[in-house]
Amino acid sequence: MTERPVVKRRAARVLALSPAGRVLLFEGGDPDRPHVRIWHAPGGGVEAGESDADAAQREFLEETGVPVELGPHVWDRELVFGFNGTTYDQVEVYFLARVEAEHAASSDGHNEIEQLYLTDHGWFSVDELRALPTPDGSVLVAPPDIADRLEDLLRDGPPSAPVRVAGVVLP
Repeated sequence: MTERPVVKRRAARVLALSPAGRVLLFEGGDPDRPHVRIWHAPGGGVEAGESDADAAQREFLEETGVPVELGPHVWDRELVFGFNGTTYDQVEVYFLARVEAEHAASSDGHNEIEQLYLTDHGWFSVDELRALPTPDGSVLVAPPDIADRLEDLLRDGPPSAPVRVAGVVLP
């Protein structure tokens, strides 16, 4: 068996919250595991010389077609996962953003892999987030404790310092 390359990566994500307290998530998956779907916040890799906040805004615009004004950095997460034949050792930072409406996302700014990988998007309440994961693991949410973390944000507001949220190791 050939060992997969490991890429260390930093990523920035946006927790876009609507006035109804719902968060925007994208559905995607790994081409190597087409039977598993993962719902996650918009975002992606931080480029060399780019700040986390700039990366989050750029990625959100590319993935949704809508500019966003970021609020505070609220969560941090470390995870190791496989995607498209590569293993990523990733640190993610999450920014809160309050949006005026639950807009549809445009795929016009998606790159080739996003065109294949991102298959849907939706706005989810805490209860809807809790209902997403399936017992057989064919549908996941990232981070796994996003419903609890979102409930905390809605109840208590942003934390004074970023909260470490659950990471996961995926084969």
